[in-house]
This record gives sequence, structure tokens and C-alpha cells, in this order.
Amino acid sequence: MDLRPLRIAAFRRLWASGAVTAVGASCTAVAVPLQIYDLTGSSAWVGLSAVAALGPLTAAALWGGVLADAVDRRRLLLVTNGGIALVCVLLWAQAAAGLGSVAALFVLLGLLQGCLGANMAARGAVVPRLVPAERLPAANALDAMVRWAGPVVGPLLAGALLPVTGVAPLYLLDAAALCVMLRAVALLPPLPPAALPDARADGGIAGGLRYLAGQRLLLVVLLADLVAMVLGNPAALLPQLSQETFGDPAGGGMALGLLSAAVPLGAVLAGACSGAFTGLRRHGLVITVAVCVWGGAVAAFGLTHRLWLALCCLVVGGAALMLLSVFRTTVLQAAVTDEVRGRLQGLVTVVSAGGPWVAHLVHGPAGAAFGTAWAISGGGLLTVAAMATLAACCPDLLRHTAAAPPVR
Repeated sequence: MDLRPLRIAAFRRLWASGAVTAVGASCTAVAVPLQIYDLTGSSAWVGLSAVAALGPLTAAALWGGVLADAVDRRRLLLVTNGGIALVCVLLWAQAAAGLGSVAALFVLLGLLQGCLGANMAARGAVVPRLVPAERLPAANALDAMVRWAGPVVGPLLAGALLPVTGVAPLYLLDAAALCVMLRAVALLPPLPPAALPDARADGGIAGGLRYLAGQRLLLVVLLADLVAMVLGNPAALLPQLSQETFGDPAGGGMALGLLSAAVPLGAVLAGACSGAFTGLRRHGLVITVAVCVWGGAVAAFGLTHRLWLALCCLVVGGAALMLLSVFRTTVLQAAVTDEVRGRLQGLVTVVSAGGPWVAHLVHGPAGAAFGTAWAISGGGLLTVAAMATLAACCPDLLRHTAAAPPVR
């Protein structure tokens, strides 16, 4: 594992606290769709939760990116993390009270995703301020590893707790973990905007969109990420699949926890070997191969009825997603100046965090209508075909090579 960025105290503090909060966040990510499925008995309703989440996430990520270029990014992280913690407490309250309202869940989910969208835009613009450019692949691998490690531990913990405690304590666990993140962010150095006020105010969201429209490579990288996150993401179908195919009881069980943890486990295993790939310079080729491997793994996952084989497919897919995440983030961070980095990270957040919600909207109704096998495997094959088409239409992606590190 490439640990050199951890020599930087501020990054090390942010990284360590992220490992704790990732566990809590993944518990909430299991609890919300399960609660919706238990209330409605339909994956279509799980998919429709994207309607409640996607709008607030998109708006908050875009405006959060503008704010990240205009205010102290440390303060923005404090405000948004506090907002996420408050919504988690409200989610706990509705579950503990047995409210049983899908509408209330949708409202709270929208608030949660709004705070998360602004938070992700700010955090993505913070790391390049803490780490030198030649260490960005290693820093992004470490950052991605802790974000994926939480969804390994969290779903397993959720799978063990759900039959005993129900969903309510999972929300409280997330809120408690966020308090750790608040402490770590408070200890970061001030991160004021790099540009003068008149430069920071130039363009707002429209300025960020104009900048992106003139960068062909960045557009293609975002499209590649969107292909993987939308066409090949079967997360909305896991509650139905775990009960119908792998024998989980109503209300959730260990199969759901294992399936939810398998992709993050593959990402963590890949992250543990980050020293083997952070030095790669053909970033565009790595992104292309990673998306195709992810799609192939998902297609195979949809065809199996054996839990151990399904888990193996998802572990392979998770390793591919780790490489996609590391090199997509590195390309996007290295290609822009700090004056517009917040706005670009807002747009990236719309794709990387909004894409899975679009996948919910697509896969949930598809699974309800055609069955989980057709929806999952078809999405995986479409992912491979779409990525191959994208690479053929834009050969610049395959040719893209990172600048050589400076000689020391």
C-alpha cells in the first residue's frame, strides 16, 4: 500500500476520521432501502426513492461547489457534516416511533442527500490543497479505501443487528460516527479560497459548466463514470434478491449484509495493493478497463444462484470500481486550477453520487417488472457495450497519460 500521503498530518487526520464515518454512513445506506422495501414490498418503490434523493443532491452539490470556491472549505465541511448528523437523528426518531410513512422517509432522504451533496463537493476540493500533485493517486487510493472499508463493516454489522434491533439503531450509529468527523474537521487548518473575490464570483454554476464544456477529456471521464454508476449498479435490487434468491427473512438478514459488503470488500482489497497501481500513468486506459471489468462482473453476478459465487463476482467488481474511482478523481483534480475546483467537484458529485440514484430509478422498476436476473445481467452487459462505444468514439481517453512526476 502506498502510504506516503499519510506523512501529511492534516490529510492523515481527515483520512482516519473518514474511516469511522464510512461505517455509519453504510449502515444508513442499508437501512433506508430496506425500510422502504419492508413498508411497500416492492423494489419499484426502492427505485422511486431516487426521485426524492436526486433533486436535492444535484442542487446542493452544484451550489456546494460554488460555495467551496468562495468560502473557507473547512467551515463548509463543518456545516454540512453537522446537517447530515441532524438528519440521521430524525431518521432514527421516525424509525423508533414506528411512523411507517414512506413519504416521511422520502423527505428525510432528500434532506440527507442535500447535505451530503454539498459535503462531497467541498471534500473533493480539499484533498488537493493538502497533498502535492504527484501524490494525488496515492491519496485518492487511501481516501477511496476508507470510504469503501465502511461499506464492508457497516453492512455486515447491519446484517447482524437487523434481526435483533431493527433499523432504528443503525441511524443513531451514523449520527455518532459523524461527531468524530466534526472533531477532525475542526482541527484542520483554515482553507480559504485561493482566488480574489472578483475571480471567485465569476460565473457561479454556469461558469463551472462552461469550463467543463471546453474540456473534452473531463467530459468523457465523467461519462465513463456515469455509465458504470447507472447501467451497472444493481444496489436497488439487493433487498429483493437477498430474500427471493438467497433466503433472507422479511426484514433483512445476513445475505443482504454480505451482498452489500462484497463490492466494498473488493475495493478495500484493491486499495491494500495500491502501491502496485498508483504509479501507473496511462490513466485513461485504466479507467476504460475498470468500467468494462465492473460491467462483466455485474453481468456474471446476475446469473448465479449461489451466494458464494455471487459474492466473488461482486468482489472482483469492487476492485475494478476502486481503480475507476482513484484514476477518475486524479484526472479531474489534476486538470483544473484551485479557483474552479469546487465547482468542478460539485459537477463530479452530481455524477458519482447522483448516478447510483438514477440507477435506483432504472433498476428498481426493471427488477419489479422483469425479475432481478434480467435487470442485473442486462445492466452489466450494457455497461461493457456503452464503455466500449465511448472509448471508440473518443480515442483521446485511451491515449491520456499523466505528467511525469518531478525529479527530486
